[in-house]
Amino acid sequence: MAEENAEDKTETKKTIRTFAVASFLNDMGSDIIYPIWPLFVTQVLKANMAALGFLDGLGEALVSLSQAASGFISDRIRKRKVFIWIGYLCGAFSRLGYAASSVWQHLIPFRILDRAGKIRSAPRDALVADISTDENRGRHFGLLRAMDNFGATAGILISIALFNVLGYRLLFALAAIPSVIGATLIIKTIKEPKTAGSRVFKGLSFKDIDRNLALYIALNAVFALGAFTYSFLLLYAKSSGFKAGFIPVLYLIFSASAAFLSYPFGRLSDRIGRKPVLFMAYAAWAAVCAGVAFARGLPAIAFLFVLYGVHKAALEPVQKTIVAELAPQPYRASVLGGFQMVIGLCALPASLLAGWLWDKVGKTTPFYVSAGLTAAAALMLLFVKEKPRQNPGPA
Repeated sequence: MAEENAEDKTETKKTIRTFAVASFLNDMGSDIIYPIWPLFVTQVLKANMAALGFLDGLGEALVSLSQAASGFISDRIRKRKVFIWIGYLCGAFSRLGYAASSVWQHLIPFRILDRAGKIRSAPRDALVADISTDENRGRHFGLLRAMDNFGATAGILISIALFNVLGYRLLFALAAIPSVIGATLIIKTIKEPKTAGSRVFKGLSFKDIDRNLALYIALNAVFALGAFTYSFLLLYAKSSGFKAGFIPVLYLIFSASAAFLSYPFGRLSDRIGRKPVLFMAYAAWAAVCAGVAFARGLPAIAFLFVLYGVHKAALEPVQKTIVAELAPQPYRASVLGGFQMVIGLCALPASLLAGWLWDKVGKTTPFYVSAGLTAAAALMLLFVKEKPRQNPGPA
């Protein structure tokens, strides 16, 4: 029994580390593109802000259904790995499509393919939750988010260093390579858990979702309606006086802040609970929204990107951890996929509304609306009860 326990612990560490490296590589590829994405869409392909909001929200909304499907199918067939490596390859191929696009409408199918890569999320998160315990689940999710953000930081540095040399299109093609390497690592290294395929899956029904889980999903939907794409914050900075060449540096500030703080916030949630850390995430985003109204001068606006990094570092590890812990264990991938579906379906109206408000009312208006929705979500969170702490699995 002791040898089996030691073997399980070793396999858990190997799995988490492999996911961490693959996450680093994939986000490095993504974030070679992300800092220059809004400039590419609006300046090179001549799209307006509404079109940018449409592109940024469309992929999330349409692929949300596929995320729910991947979670359901993963639970049904008790397989996780295949969804993960295919997801990374989708991201790689989409970047090659971006590089070949000559008008913004050409980006639509590749944006969908890019977001379709998120079919990896629910199966991967369910696997991580299954092999973790209540004592280390937060830090495991925090480590993955930290590596995501360190990968983003590396990608931004590559973007800054090579943009003037390669330009948009060659950079986009280069960004496909890390995700291909990540997919190869998953295929060669990750083993399916021993329990995979051993249970009969009857399918998730509404009776399996208790009041706490339903309320938690609802409050995240409310928050997501105001959590428009990061592109608006970057373009707000540009409209406030930052030169185009400095925009990737602001994105670097955000990503570096999130990278260094994601793991500590995950560990903190293991110690003090998930909800207090989520309240911190909401408070940081509210501070960003308030800062848009009151910040004066370029240093103050740059500091908003630090706060945005704090927000993401606190939000992303804990948000999924709560879902995984509130979900019935046999249906974790289904619930995580359904949760991402709800968030994704809110992404399109959130970004479309933000783009419309920016164009028709004023560039600060989307941030005011988002602050109000954040306050509503925080109020609803008060009524969600976390599950009692347990230690059922391998450390």
